[in-house]
Amino acid sequence: MVFTPSPMLLKLLYTRGSLHNLPENKGVAFSIKNRLDTVKVTGFTKVQIGDMVVPAEKIQVDLGNGERRAACEINASDKVIELPVGRALLIVLDAPPLAEGIHAVQAWFSTDAFGDLHVEVEDAIVGAANSKPRIPRSEEDDYSEAAIAARQRFAEQFSGKEFQHLKHYSFDAHNLKGNCEHFMGVAQIPVGLAGPLTVNGEHAQGDFLIPMATTEGTLVASYNRGIQVLNLCGGVKCTVVGDAMQRAPVFVFDDARGARDFGQWVADNIDQIRPQAESTSSVAKLQYIDTYLSNKFAYLRFNFSTGDAAGQNMVGRATFAACSWILENYKGPKIEHFYLESNFATDKKASQINVMRTRGKRVVAEAVVKRDVLMQRMRVTPEQLAYHGQVSNVGAFISGANNNGAHSANGITALFIATGQDVANVSESSAGILYSEVTKDGDLYISITIPSLIVATHGGGTGLATQNECLQMLGCVGRGTVRKFAEIVAGVVLAGELSLGAAISSSDWVSSHEQYGRNR
Repeated sequence: MVFTPSPMLLKLLYTRGSLHNLPENKGVAFSIKNRLDTVKVTGFTKVQIGDMVVPAEKIQVDLGNGERRAACEINASDKVIELPVGRALLIVLDAPPLAEGIHAVQAWFSTDAFGDLHVEVEDAIVGAANSKPRIPRSEEDDYSEAAIAARQRFAEQFSGKEFQHLKHYSFDAHNLKGNCEHFMGVAQIPVGLAGPLTVNGEHAQGDFLIPMATTEGTLVASYNRGIQVLNLCGGVKCTVVGDAMQRAPVFVFDDARGARDFGQWVADNIDQIRPQAESTSSVAKLQYIDTYLSNKFAYLRFNFSTGDAAGQNMVGRATFAACSWILENYKGPKIEHFYLESNFATDKKASQINVMRTRGKRVVAEAVVKRDVLMQRMRVTPEQLAYHGQVSNVGAFISGANNNGAHSANGITALFIATGQDVANVSESSAGILYSEVTKDGDLYISITIPSLIVATHGGGTGLATQNECLQMLGCVGRGTVRKFAEIVAGVVLAGELSLGAAISSSDWVSSHEQYGRNR
């Protein structure tokens, strides 16, 4: 199934700011990019800019690989243009140059999935020239040795420095397509080993050697110390208790009543909205939609499961399809404006709603640490650590922190870098709820809930050379391994909380940094 794009969403096919005059009066060009669903372009009728109509005979489509095709030759039989999601086409017009200023742009073309489409937008011709030097790139193959060497020379000439290490790497740069633009080298980050950690999870069971990429002295040693203590007490029990990835569009109405009625309509029509969202992916499944009303705005928080992928792009595409159907089929009070992301999903930002409602994986790691092990290995008693936790709770509360623990971001970041995760997601993933108590046997129960752990074992940077090897070390490559990885991450985080909490309680913190770190 494919969804039907509404006129409001069709505007997003056009790349704003792409309208420009070609050098030497060789025409006018603009770009369209597929942000909807994988399709084939089966025809291109005409373009109109202002009052000027450009027929298909005077239009060429640049496919971006050095090939141009006359628009009049595109047809539904043997000369279609494959247009997967994310691919851009440059539309080149045999037309006189445009004057500076704003122009109305319209394009008529057809696809196999959506039929005849009409895109209508406004764009501007800007006359200010860019006098800054431009980073070299190749239209034919921007990941070729020649293109990369050109950027390396450019960086050395621009900075006046010669780079001995930045330029050397051990993988085929073509594998970086979709991960890094303007590639010219690598930043080598040391990877230390901690563990093995014994994890008693539902998905991760056994001993796991932990690769941690970091430049912070004492970090690996601290986590290793916590892991040893957990292992002596039988390991760490880890449980994934929630799993959802969000996109949160907003619909703007003339008044609050319109927003309220719309929210009710969405709830009543969830069974029709769900197949529209799921038509864009074989993996994304719409679980539910939360509606939040404020002023004259209706914020919809779409919640999906996304398989082994982190899924931000996946759910963006799925929500896009669902909203297109909504815009076409809602017959209530007029929707004045629509935005696919309202900042309510809080992507790449810590937020209270993610703590409460889950973003990514919600994972709990817990352990009972024996009194004698804690005293011998950490030089603290369960009572000291539990009391220290109460005092720290007050500090976290009055500071407004998203975490009442010690440093979950340390372990999460080190694992994220090592395994090719989107490191910016540490902003959400670092949220943690730490709890401890002294058991009736005098031992220490300690647990941490990570409410918004955003991890993947497929897609993004997880398939890159060294990152994939680190995932292989953890046994987290292949279908159905993302929850296993989430449980391992949570177990590592708990080890770090135990280690640093004990170090602060026993006053070993500063001395450890002096011994293992770079304090001078």
